[in-house]
Amino acid sequence: MTDADDLRRRTAELLAAHPPAITQRLDFLRARFDAGLAWVHFPKGLGGLDAPRSLQAVVDAELDAAGAPGNDPGRIGIGLGMAAPTILQFGTDEQKQRFLRPLWTGEEVWCQLFSEPGAGSDLAALATRAVREGESWIVDGQKVWTSSAHLARWAILIARTDPDVPKHRGISYFVCDMTDPGVEVRPLRQITGEAEFNEVFLTGVRIPDAHRLGEVGAGWKVAQTTLMNERVAIGGARTPREGGMIGIAAADWRARPELRTHDLHQRLLKLWVEAEVARLTGERLRQQLTKGQPGPEGSGMKLAFARLAQEISGWEVEFLAEDGLTYDDWTMRRPDGVDFTGREAGYRYLRAKGNSIEGGTSEVLLNIVAERVLGLPPEPRTDKDVAWKDLPR
Repeated sequence: MTDADDLRRRTAELLAAHPPAITQRLDFLRARFDAGLAWVHFPKGLGGLDAPRSLQAVVDAELDAAGAPGNDPGRIGIGLGMAAPTILQFGTDEQKQRFLRPLWTGEEVWCQLFSEPGAGSDLAALATRAVREGESWIVDGQKVWTSSAHLARWAILIARTDPDVPKHRGISYFVCDMTDPGVEVRPLRQITGEAEFNEVFLTGVRIPDAHRLGEVGAGWKVAQTTLMNERVAIGGARTPREGGMIGIAAADWRARPELRTHDLHQRLLKLWVEAEVARLTGERLRQQLTKGQPGPEGSGMKLAFARLAQEISGWEVEFLAEDGLTYDDWTMRRPDGVDFTGREAGYRYLRAKGNSIEGGTSEVLLNIVAERVLGLPPEPRTDKDVAWKDLPR
């Protein structure tokens, strides 16, 4: 059985065979994956050792102390947090072998082709079509709010393969090659001035059936795995006490005594307590993950993350007064990843507005928590048994 001592021994062997000071970054990451130290809870041969998820911290601490390179999770977060667990659960052996290693090392960036202009919050109403043609599927449609599409080699994609059945049952799940000539990526400029996400047009994109995840028509079930992991990735990331947005606000408070007021102090204390409660709840959620896939609890964490990010960033702008209204560079650029806490207060305030939309709108997540966590009666759904083609659009 793999325990902490065994992992320390394996990590020491990796460092001895591939000293970080003289080993190329990519070579080290590949060796780490092959040694089972990438994500220790994954199966052997796929970057893991079938060990408890909680023991990953042992490996990470040893490698950090040795100055080993990381895989830049901010740049490949969609692959790590969404594509990988979905491929692990639903992929074939061939798919796992092909995709997981370059995904984890960052050699191949992933994006998520889910939302559409006419099917954002109601994702199951999506209209992108995939039509079978021999051993391939021909895909036509439009996706939107696609983070990292301008960098991505691969995408996880859901498309409608049967319009004659109710909307949740006629969807299939695919891995889409973003270099296909039918894929067009256009930037969407945000309130921050930059374009970290995009709209994607799919015209006659050919996807081999070998790149389908799960059964035909069962894509909604596969997508639920992606969505639950996405919400944990956004709202349940491990942070130290006073980490993230609340740490920045607390540092501002300590550094600017001339701006302090009693009211702002009371509000900051309240936000600090709520942030700490959310952090500790996230720790409990990660402990539950050692027993299996995330459930609806991740929706609650993502809800808390969005609300706190918006309230804390709003407090910071108010506290800093005129200094909180601006930031250095409101220019069009295409960042490599998502940075929720970087740059200046004005940027954080504007960027946080998207937190209640991305990864599931807060309104939808409230319904999920109400129905699946609290057991409240579901809202009436008149379209549940109606064929997708007959739904008003």
